[in-house]
Amino acid sequence: MDTIEKLKVLSEDSRYDLACACGTHRDEHRKRGPEGRWLYPVSLPQGGYTVLLKTLLSNACHNDCRYCPLRSDTDVRRCTLMPEEVARTFMEYQKRRKVFGLFLSSAVIDNADYTMDKINTVARLLRYKHNFRGYIHLKIIPGASDEAIEEALSLSTAVSLNIETPGKKHFGLLSGKKDFDKDILRPIKLMGKLTGKGMRFSKVKCTTQFIVGASDETDSEIVQYMFGLYKKLNFKRVYFSAYQKGLGHPDIPGERQFLANPDEPFMREHRLYQVDFLIRKYGFNSDDILLDKTGNLRLDKDPKELWAESHPEFFPVRINISDKETLLRVPGLGPETVKKLIDIRREKKITCIEDLRVKGRRLEKIKSYVICE
Repeated sequence: MDTIEKLKVLSEDSRYDLACACGTHRDEHRKRGPEGRWLYPVSLPQGGYTVLLKTLLSNACHNDCRYCPLRSDTDVRRCTLMPEEVARTFMEYQKRRKVFGLFLSSAVIDNADYTMDKINTVARLLRYKHNFRGYIHLKIIPGASDEAIEEALSLSTAVSLNIETPGKKHFGLLSGKKDFDKDILRPIKLMGKLTGKGMRFSKVKCTTQFIVGASDETDSEIVQYMFGLYKKLNFKRVYFSAYQKGLGHPDIPGERQFLANPDEPFMREHRLYQVDFLIRKYGFNSDDILLDKTGNLRLDKDPKELWAESHPEFFPVRINISDKETLLRVPGLGPETVKKLIDIRREKKITCIEDLRVKGRRLEKIKSYVICE
């Protein structure tokens, strides 16, 4: 295959890594580029969105991750790009202003450090040969050495390593070759340490992703790990990818479970994203996340609204005098609306919720929990 044909195959296969694919606005979703490559959205510091070219370096995988359709025992069209091919093609795309940056991942070729060397070589070529100073997101390969991880951090704007499941027991159902403590937790802890406040790579963004439902984990276990990743390891984002039946090995829990509703995995993913926002943007603690008796989030109700219904003593909130943290507990009020509300309060007293220019069901929801004296 020539470079373009390989890029089409590898960009298509990169769709299984869905980090950054979910959003609440149209511009936050991935889309196809004109040449068949996946383009992923990135929020800009000054506002708005731009896109990343996302591809695998190789899909010829040595590992046996049983949830992955590219695992070593599957029959797929395999190919590998040379680092020079990726760097050259990306620069051509970037010079035509089709993309803002690069999101580079790979299947495991031979072993973790061999693969990391190829990934890092792409970034080295872009930084030092092509003088590219823009956005580069590199995937850390499970089991990579400390030295390979440090080099990736030195070349990147962001790095990520998929945690996959919350804990060794669940992880063992998905892979016989990888060790959760050695190949996943050790590099994740190192990434958190090296990007901590005051450290050399403090400006590098660390993210991770759970493959939700491939194993037999509960939402409670995922939420517990989320708090650890945010509070102890300084990770900037946790993403979730709902496991889709039919892609993995028939023996994993995700293939064996019976689903009355085929949309259930995606609703579970959605609820976990809502919890993630409550943690990062709304100041919720682990005790504020309410679960059912099985340790899972309710699929029929927004977790923020469920908290409000469980704390009637907290309401109604007095909208003209309550602080930001209190206002963020009100169903229907998000960070942007609360900021607007506080800005309005500096100028005048709010006499009705309509002053916020919120409409429809959201307006009615807010009215149930606030008062305007």
